[in-house]
Amino acid sequence: MVETVPAETPTVLAPDSPNAIGRMLGLLGDEWNLLIVQQALLGASRYSQFMARLPISNSVLTNRLRTLVSDGLLTRRVHASTRARTEYLITGRGRSLWPALLSIWQWERNWVTGHRETLPAMRHAACGSHFTPLLRCNTCQGVVTGAEVALSLGPSGTWARSAPAATTRRRSESDTTERHAGLFPETMSILGNRWAAALLVAAFLGTTRFTDFQNQLGAPPSLLAERLQTFCHIGVFTTSPTERSGPERAAYLLTEKGLAFFPVLAAALQWAQWWFQAPEGPAVVMTHHDCGAGFTGELACDRCAERLSGGQVSTAAI
Repeated sequence: MVETVPAETPTVLAPDSPNAIGRMLGLLGDEWNLLIVQQALLGASRYSQFMARLPISNSVLTNRLRTLVSDGLLTRRVHASTRARTEYLITGRGRSLWPALLSIWQWERNWVTGHRETLPAMRHAACGSHFTPLLRCNTCQGVVTGAEVALSLGPSGTWARSAPAATTRRRSESDTTERHAGLFPETMSILGNRWAAALLVAAFLGTTRFTDFQNQLGAPPSLLAERLQTFCHIGVFTTSPTERSGPERAAYLLTEKGLAFFPVLAAALQWAQWWFQAPEGPAVVMTHHDCGAGFTGELACDRCAERLSGGQVSTAAI
């Protein structure tokens, strides 16, 4: 029997255990977990439906479903009438990931070559319009692009506790690219790899030097160099020459495309810090410069300015 955590109430973490960042990176830093949750939000619930919609093996799907049930994003229901019929249903914890997945959809449409044609526009049922989701501060309603929000490590935000919890095999870059062609390839290069996701968090916290990334994350130098090269290749980072030599000869800076990923990161962090609560306090503190309040983001329709809810958004995608 799969042991599960309560899916509708936050998990209180043990003192000095992996924090919300570590739990978030361990779950969302896996490409298959993200894609299974996405398909569950689009209506998939049977094992056969996940197999039909995703280029995934039986063993990997079985493993990921077990993980998502254990962490409360899905619940497993065996029908009494026929034990052969088992469903994996999205929980409140899993359903509340829709802002992150909606932000991923919009980022891919805007920033990944060819995806404006393959990913259709989103429709807001409340106003009937095709729309772009806007991230705004729910205190002052000001629209946020990323630069207006300051991130800092909170009471539980030590890098040792923020290390991604690796519970599944890391997929090679060539395997990821081949299997996910036509899905969310560049998002998978950022969030679909645990150390890449940790690297992005560090960049939004202000880290720019190779040595600082390495010291903070504890990542092997060769793996870190590979991730930095990938980020530069897809245009999320750019390099700026410095007067230093060796690995420090360049500073790694977020580009406009990289900064545009902020709504995805903010939604993922917000989700993690609500559902995985450390007794010492949050792992990351976000502050909105414009109003001075602690930042909590919400998504709004750019046409009618109404706050969005997951049930009001539809697309033609399956």
